[in-house]
Amino acid sequence: MNKTAKCVLIIAAIVLLALAGWIAAGPYMAIHGIRQAVESQDIRALERHVDYPKLRANIKAQIEDRIAREIGQRFGTQVTGSAASSVAGMLSDSAVDAMVSPAGIAILLQGHSLVERARGNVAPGGGLTSGPAPYDPLKGAKTRFVSPSRFIATVQSADGKSVDFVFERQGLRWRLTDILLPKLS
Repeated sequence: MNKTAKCVLIIAAIVLLALAGWIAAGPYMAIHGIRQAVESQDIRALERHVDYPKLRANIKAQIEDRIAREIGQRFGTQVTGSAASSVAGMLSDSAVDAMVSPAGIAILLQGHSLVERARGNVAPGGGLTSGPAPYDPLKGAKTRFVSPSRFIATVQSADGKSVDFVFERQGLRWRLTDILLPKLS
């Protein structure tokens, strides 16, 4: 092998290692970006790390399924599957649209402090007048790669049930695409 071929192979190996490192660090950078956006109360920054259309579709499907199952359990065979699904779709649309929006996700991720900001309880510099530090739903998360394009951060809810935050790679960027709600008892 001549010197030029060796240089090309070394450069290719370095590029591949850098790319693999970037992909491996991507979900952690997305989690950090979400934390920073929540802490600084920057909804625009949050939009860079959340794929709202995909998240909305995924959460809507979960909520519709839960509502349809609940209708089926309460009314049994009196309500057909398509009727239950239709009612579930109508009920879930407005709830999901409100919850899975930049402001809705910020409220879910930040909790109390964004509500206070919306109420006008802010200091002259734009910060909150008082209250707890922003809520960090991903604090203490157990993380794992499911594939080179899918990453899950699992946290425990207040009642001890697992909630999975699913990140997917879109090109070289990682974004939150699903929140797997805990199973109902």
